[in-house]
Amino acid sequence: MTIAAPLPPTGVMSLGLAIVSTSAAPLLLLDGTLMVLAGSSSFCREFEIDPATVSNRPFSELGDGEWNVRSLSSLLEATASGSADIQAYEMDLKRKDRPLRQLVLSAQKLDYGDVEGVRVLLSIADVTDVRLAEKLRDDLLREKEILLREIQHRVANSLQIIASILLQSARKVQSEETRSHLTLAHGRVMSIAAVQRQLAATNAGDVELRTYFTQLCKSLAASMIFDPEEISIKVNVDDSVATANVSVSLGLIVTELVINALKHAFPDQRNGKIVVDYHSDNGFWSLSVDDDGVGIPDDPAYSQPGLGTGIVEAMAKQLDATFSLQSLSPGTRAEVVHA
Repeated sequence: MTIAAPLPPTGVMSLGLAIVSTSAAPLLLLDGTLMVLAGSSSFCREFEIDPATVSNRPFSELGDGEWNVRSLSSLLEATASGSADIQAYEMDLKRKDRPLRQLVLSAQKLDYGDVEGVRVLLSIADVTDVRLAEKLRDDLLREKEILLREIQHRVANSLQIIASILLQSARKVQSEETRSHLTLAHGRVMSIAAVQRQLAATNAGDVELRTYFTQLCKSLAASMIFDPEEISIKVNVDDSVATANVSVSLGLIVTELVINALKHAFPDQRNGKIVVDYHSDNGFWSLSVDDDGVGIPDDPAYSQPGLGTGIVEAMAKQLDATFSLQSLSPGTRAEVVHA
C-alpha cells in the first residue's frame, strides 16, 4: 500500500492517523518497534479494548496480553524491516472468560515519504462466524453423504430381495410365457440393483462401468444359464465411468441385449459365447453385445421386434445414441453408439 501526498511528513502523518482512527474496519498503525501509533474505533469496539489504552503502547501489551503471540510478533518485525508482508495470517485469539475467536490478519509496510519513520498498517478480520458456518456446511454435507449411501445400500438390498422373489416365482409357474416375463423382470431389477451397489461403494456418485457390467453379467448368468460349460458371458470394458442416470440406462440396455441373446441365439442347448464390449473416447462411446449363435432369422415372422428391443431403442434415444443390429458369421451384433 502506498500513500503519497505533497504535504510535509507531519501533515501526512496526521492524515494517516486520522484515516486509521476513523476506519470502519479494525486497523492498527504501528511503528518500526511495533508500538501502536493509532487504532481504529472499530478495532477497540470489536475486541473490547479501551481506546485510551491503545496509542503509544506496545502491540503485544494490548488488552490483557492476548495479542502477545510470538509467531505474529516475528512476522510483524519482518514486515517492518521490509523483508516480508503478512497476507491472510490466521490465528486464534484466546482471552480469559471469553469465547475463542478466529482471525485473519494482513500487514504491510507503508511508504509515504517519511524516510526516518517506519510505519506498518495491520488489518484484522474476524472470521469466527464464517468458519463456524463452513464447519456446519461440511458437517451437513458429510451427514448427507452418509445418509445417501445408507439409502443406496438399503435400496440395493430391497431390489435384491425383489429379484430373488421374481426368480423363485419364475421357477414355480407352469406357463412358459409367464416364466419368460418373470425372468425378464428379474434381469431388469438386477441391472438397477447393480447400479445401486456401485453407487453405495463410491464417493463420487459415478459408476465404474467395467465392475458394474461384470457384476451385472454374473447375475444374469447365474439366473439364466443352467450350464456355464455350454454358454459363457465375457465382459470387455475400458476404464470408463458414467453418472448414475447414464449407468442405469446402459445397464438396462446390457440386460435386454444379453437376455435376448440367451433366449434366441442358442436354441436346442447349443453352445456359445456372448461378449459385452464398451469403449469410450472424448465423448464418443460404443456399447455392443455379440453372440456366436444362430443369427437373425430370415423369416420376418420370427424377427419382429419385441418389448426388449423397444426398451433398448428408448434407452438409446434417451442417451442420444443410435441402435443397430448386424449379422455376423456366425451370430449377431447388437450395438448402441453415441457419436
